[in-house]
Amino acid sequence: MQRPSLPLRTSERKTLLILMDLLLVNGSILIALWLWTLRDPRRTLSPEFVLTQVHWFPFLSALWFLFASPNDFHRPKIAANFRSSCLILIRITALMLLAYLVIYFFSPPDSLPRVIVLFYAAISFVLLAFWRAVYAFFLIRAPFRRRAIIVGAGRAGRTIAQAIRENLATSYQLSGYIDDDPAKQGQVVEGVPIVGTRYDLVSVVEENAISEVILAITHEIHGELVQAIMDCQEQGIQIIPMSVLYEEITDRVPVEHIGHNWSVLLPLDHAATGSLFPMVKRTIDVAIAIVGLLILAILLPFIALALYLDSPGPIFYSQERVGKGGRLYRLLKLRTMVPDAEAEAGAVWAKEKDPRVTRVGRFLRVTHIDELPQFINIFRGEMSVVGPRPERPEFVAELEKRIPFYRLRHAVRPGMAGWALVKHGYSSSVEDALIKLEYDLYYIKHQSIYLDLLILAKSIGAVISFKGR
Repeated sequence: MQRPSLPLRTSERKTLLILMDLLLVNGSILIALWLWTLRDPRRTLSPEFVLTQVHWFPFLSALWFLFASPNDFHRPKIAANFRSSCLILIRITALMLLAYLVIYFFSPPDSLPRVIVLFYAAISFVLLAFWRAVYAFFLIRAPFRRRAIIVGAGRAGRTIAQAIRENLATSYQLSGYIDDDPAKQGQVVEGVPIVGTRYDLVSVVEENAISEVILAITHEIHGELVQAIMDCQEQGIQIIPMSVLYEEITDRVPVEHIGHNWSVLLPLDHAATGSLFPMVKRTIDVAIAIVGLLILAILLPFIALALYLDSPGPIFYSQERVGKGGRLYRLLKLRTMVPDAEAEAGAVWAKEKDPRVTRVGRFLRVTHIDELPQFINIFRGEMSVVGPRPERPEFVAELEKRIPFYRLRHAVRPGMAGWALVKHGYSSSVEDALIKLEYDLYYIKHQSIYLDLLILAKSIGAVISFKGR
């Protein structure tokens, strides 16, 4: 008798994690209110009392997700590892307590209780840790894993197999490849056997109880294979293109594996082509730029003095960059290198421990203070707070020749913070630039206020933890 199974998709796992977290967070708030009543005989846990404290539920829930999302707490790869989940849970709980202490400090005396958040923090940590232990023990087992087969054992097929192994090894069980090349039959590619040709697809799916067929073919699909895929879909099997699954797993667009399906890559209808999103985004940009420029004005006298004492020369440094639509503009920064650092070598890729960086410049880079003058660029409309990091025209000319579709990253304004920056860091080679392009195209395709806020939260986290470059 076949064992019952519930093969969860990646999106379903994320939804399950979020819903259970939300349930436990609000349950923790209710228990914290009950403990609060036990400490004060004047209060009882009644519906009327809960209604007077109902504001804690949206407030602490929002605060929880504000810190959980940037820390990737709902990624299936993290959830499958109990130790990783606990370490992130400790960080989130500490950040929540710190945020509440800041709010409490600036609030009027006796306007906020002191104990409820402590109760909530302890209870939510225990409940969420227990839930993640249950997830890590049970939901990575065979009945909950998706049995998948990959159609195509070429570069695209190997790439998606590697991505699954590195990110979703506990969520997927790869049963094999389907490939028509006679020379590949019986071979093992990326630890996965080739189990047949297009004529065997339906029978292999039935014999192995496959729940997902991954299409990793970049050329035109043979008519008989199309018919076999349709037969599988009629049986309720999920058919998913490699590019779609790769985006879902890695948050990147697989530029090198699109083939003739260029419409998957080209963001013809991204958010920036509308009317409302650009207007809202620009309003937020201007508001943040004004705050940033005020901070720069306060810090500038001290920074200028430190720069002069350490390395006499200009305070500001401008560099030509490529903006939206390929237009050139001058990006502004505080100088972090010795004067005329590129006089001899010219434009070179950034690298760690660059000897041209001054002592004060190193501090400015680690704290990202050297980026503050870019708020001027944002105020002018040359940049946005969030967007692909602008590149130098010398590098763009080289990268456009070597990387397909590189120009597409100029479809939106460049930004101070970006999806590629928070996920991969700064470029130091053409290979890095390709990976960053995949992240940039993902951002362009999926632009939203939520994604911008997520990038900002991750960027602020990097600044707080002094992740320089």
